[in-house]
Amino acid sequence: MIRKVRPKKNLGQHFLTDLSIASRIADTVDACPHLPVLEVGPGMGVLTQYLTVKERPVKVVEIDDESVAYLHNHFPALSSQIIADDFLKMDLHTVFDGQPFVLTGNYPYDISSQIFFKMIDNRDLIPCCTGMIQREVAQRIASQPGTKAYGILSVLTQAWYDVEYLFTVDEHVFNPPPKVKSAVIRMTRNNTTQLNCDEVLFKRVVKTVFNQRRKMLRVSLRQLFGNKPSSDPFFQHPLMTKRPEQLSIPQFEELTNLVEMEMRATQEK
Repeated sequence: MIRKVRPKKNLGQHFLTDLSIASRIADTVDACPHLPVLEVGPGMGVLTQYLTVKERPVKVVEIDDESVAYLHNHFPALSSQIIADDFLKMDLHTVFDGQPFVLTGNYPYDISSQIFFKMIDNRDLIPCCTGMIQREVAQRIASQPGTKAYGILSVLTQAWYDVEYLFTVDEHVFNPPPKVKSAVIRMTRNNTTQLNCDEVLFKRVVKTVFNQRRKMLRVSLRQLFGNKPSSDPFFQHPLMTKRPEQLSIPQFEELTNLVEMEMRATQEK
């Protein structure tokens, strides 16, 4: 008889032990019906058992060899759908032969942001993403302009997805208990097909200004323009007196276009 999997600190494993919460998380995918489901980090399958009874294909991706062996033993019907791999390194187009899918999981807390950045990069494949993460990260993703939690992850996610903070989960329902509370969220693709600016530069601008989030934009943006003096007309635009957490996504698009025009003008001089 195969023993239970030992939670590994280096993989950020905290196994959910409350079956009612696992069932609630599994039901979050029902808002995106008919699509196949990819679960990240299934561990011992506490969430998997509720996903596999739904009328749709389910695959799981797990990096931990011990967990993979456990899943093969306890979910023999799922054996051909167990992917022993690192989600962050996978080509997601190969998972369901290029078909869109729902992403879900009790995500490893130390890589949850990286998982969502990969989701954004593959947004045409992932119209819906649900799951459990550290509460602080969930609050950041869901937060609105003007709040302390609003930041890089908020802007880059909400540019492409509508975010719902669904419910909070206490520490005591995990083995081992994490030192923080958790939260379950759902992200659903919005109607944006392309930004009103250069997408690569948009990311760069957002990251640049939030890396100095307490400073006005006219200060944080100077690093993009070398020795340009603060008296330059570019820095006199009304947006430049704002701090990054005050900007909506359309304002970040406007700012990106201003930066792009200024970069071109600087190169032409």
